[in-house]
Amino acid sequence: MSIRHGLLALLEHGPRYGSQLRTEFESRTGSTWPLNVGQVYTTLNRLERDGMVAQDGEDEAGHALYAITEAGRAELRSWFENPVDRTSPARDELAIKLAMAVGAPGVDIRDVIQSQRRHTVRAMQDYTRLKAQAITAVEKNGARERDDIAWLLVLEQLIFQTEAEARWLDHCEARLIRLSAAAAGGAPETAPPPAPHRTTTAPPASKARRR
Repeated sequence: MSIRHGLLALLEHGPRYGSQLRTEFESRTGSTWPLNVGQVYTTLNRLERDGMVAQDGEDEAGHALYAITEAGRAELRSWFENPVDRTSPARDELAIKLAMAVGAPGVDIRDVIQSQRRHTVRAMQDYTRLKAQAITAVEKNGARERDDIAWLLVLEQLIFQTEAEARWLDHCEARLIRLSAAAAGGAPETAPPPAPHRTTTAPPASKARRR
């Protein structure tokens, strides 16, 4: 997640102070990736060091304001114009967990997969419910409400991501069954049917919630 570019995008709308930037960032992303004020000011200090933002006085309450510079605008334009680099993907805890579970003493990797699948399906249900709320907000407030539209796009990305994760977990389980059968020299064991990827009820989400 590029906090620096997110802050630059917000500063392009005008000078802001730290906690204001945090609030606007979380509002735009539906608090999916919450920030603390320390992260914001650390990032602002680095941006200032790199010449991308500059302090711009204070507001009436005495908050130090930051403004984007021309170098910051150039960096922001480059970020928008260039694709996100996927040649060095971020570490994925689930992929690492399954890789380490293979052959781990006392660990049944199929239990690990099934437990994760249940959690993934619940998350997908929760995101889908939040998506319905976001669509209602967009229809009510109109296309002028940028935060509602931005939150809807974030939610839809999370839904696609969890759907893909559920399919990958199904694939992993089927793959392990085939490999186990091949190693035993027998016929492939029939994989249990995958858990449904959508049901009607789910507990509240622990993340990705509007504040």
